Amino acid sequence: MIFAMPFGPFDIDRLKKKSRIDALTSSPASAAEQVRSPEYHLEELDNNRFFLAASPVMMQLYRDIRILAPVNIPVLILGESGVGKENVAMLLHKYHARTDKSLLNINCAALPNELLESELFGYEAGAFTGATKSKPGMFELADKGTLLLDEIGEMSPQMQAKLLHVLQDGSFCRLGARSASHVDVRVLAATNINMEEAIACKRFREDLYYRLNTLTITVPPLRDRREEISPLMQELFRRGAMELGQPVIFADRIVEAAQDYDWPGNLRELRNFVTRTLILRDEKTAYSYLRTKTRLDSATHSKEEIILEPEIKKTAAALGMKDAVSVVKNEIEVRMLQNALSASGWNRRRAATNLNISYRTLLYKIKQHGLSA
Repeated sequence: MIFAMPFGPFDIDRLKKKSRIDALTSSPASAAEQVRSPEYHLEELDNNRFFLAASPVMMQLYRDIRILAPVNIPVLILGESGVGKENVAMLLHKYHARTDKSLLNINCAALPNELLESELFGYEAGAFTGATKSKPGMFELADKGTLLLDEIGEMSPQMQAKLLHVLQDGSFCRLGARSASHVDVRVLAATNINMEEAIACKRFREDLYYRLNTLTITVPPLRDRREEISPLMQELFRRGAMELGQPVIFADRIVEAAQDYDWPGNLRELRNFVTRTLILRDEKTAYSYLRTKTRLDSATHSKEEIILEPEIKKTAAALGMKDAVSVVKNEIEVRMLQNALSASGWNRRRAATNLNISYRTLLYKIKQHGLSA
């Protein structure tokens, strides 16, 4: 079986109440892994990643993670694109009993249906043209460990049905195999789509949703936890400077401008801004960029359509003509993407067709601009 289910929902509530005290009073990880201050909690993860909580909502989220992490049942991680859902998954794995085992991650939106099936379940030699030898899938490689299904909301209905079968009894067949394989894997799933809407539109199976939705963690967008922007930027600038071998840039006015901006791309957009600022080493341009983005963002929220002409004048005064044109061009591109995705009900293949661009290009631009349903 993939999941041990030792208790029902009422027992889970009781576990939360009991474990909340344990999580807050238990000894933390080593001092090298965690940094505590009166202002925020910073915890190291693998691959130079980290988890930071400074707002009340993120402090509570961290406590909930510590409570839910040891429990060997599925967890559904919800949140906009770029909020750090993968970091939450890494934290859940870190405090699981099988933390010494593998944590594997597969992006369900990045692979076509046939390739996703072979990546998840593996295949036998001769299963298809080019399969010269057998290959284990992610489920086999993650046996006794954890598997994160990222962007699970983009999985096709056919793959959803196969995944549901695996989650129910822990068995599956490699492509071309005659016998079933059995694994014991803890599955975490993450998505930025509205699951209720996806179920209503028949884009996501309701039975699979309830199988995954035993416990849910919702990661709030960065605009709802602005008190974390300053420590996040400080940490990103410090790490980026070490990686690039450059002095740290951390001007107060850049932080003030960052706190006024909504960051639609969330942590991913913030990280890209910090990297770009470190490389260009131009504090003035970085500050002007944020102020311009904030004005454009305010215009978008206050009007149904962006009025470009007045903004072009303001942007040109702040950045110069070349950068101003780039900013306005990006805003038009974002609006076209949003309109196409909304019109298609976030069917990305249909939206790509309507925009006359490739599906791969659409996925890249969605990631680039931090768009979410």
